[in-house]
Amino acid sequence: MSELPSDAESAPPEVLVSYEGEGVALVRLNRPEATNALSLTLQAQLGKAFEELSADARVRAIVLTGGPQVFAAGGDIKGLLEAGPVEILQRHTERVWAPIERCPKPVIAAVCGYAYGGGAELAMHCDIIVAGQGASFAQPEIRIGIMPGIGGTQRLVRAVGKFNAMRLLLTGRPVGAEEARVMGLVSLVVPDEQVQDEALKMARGIAAMPPLAAMQIKEVVLAGVDASLEAALMLERKANQLLFATRDQKEGMQAFIDKRKPRFEGR
Repeated sequence: MSELPSDAESAPPEVLVSYEGEGVALVRLNRPEATNALSLTLQAQLGKAFEELSADARVRAIVLTGGPQVFAAGGDIKGLLEAGPVEILQRHTERVWAPIERCPKPVIAAVCGYAYGGGAELAMHCDIIVAGQGASFAQPEIRIGIMPGIGGTQRLVRAVGKFNAMRLLLTGRPVGAEEARVMGLVSLVVPDEQVQDEALKMARGIAAMPPLAAMQIKEVVLAGVDASLEAALMLERKANQLLFATRDQKEGMQAFIDKRKPRFEGR
């Protein structure tokens, strides 16, 4: 397991990034003593990591995890207690989180334990969520007098619908992994000890696919979800047409005809 280069190596290692081979990178939150609370330092390092991974030609899929005990138990409340609205505005969290939101490569969240508040919002920035049986998800901000501010209201309602979203947002109560899966928030539930391995296995399978097709699928799904059906279908057609200009399309179809394993180059 080799470390990916980072310009922020001198900063506290609140985010660890490693290359797992076969086109997969693993990003791990590293504040176990604080249940991976999303400090400003952690958020900055996380944004920087995704910026670098987006540009790294070796990486075709990314797994994001908090480790075997907790994913992320929300924002750093001690750092928010005395903050005023202008300070919160000036933090520009939307800029810090933009590299995650705009990452062109498939991202899989591997969730064990708590994914609360900002932790749940972070998981919802990903494309697929693999959760352990003991995982739980919550947006408990209302219980401390605030509300989600990193997409929790908007991504949650798009994932689980108005009525489930309102229940989570207005009660602040957590839901377990299986209930989250039934709602549509979680993609797959596995035993806790298998979460990271399952996410890495899935990531390697995706990394073996033609990367330009994977990027186009992600782009069209995210762009089309808020468009009219007619506009979204147009985006889909154009992206599909574009892929017929790639070497990987020719290779994939020829390999299918030849009954052999294709070799995709991302061209």
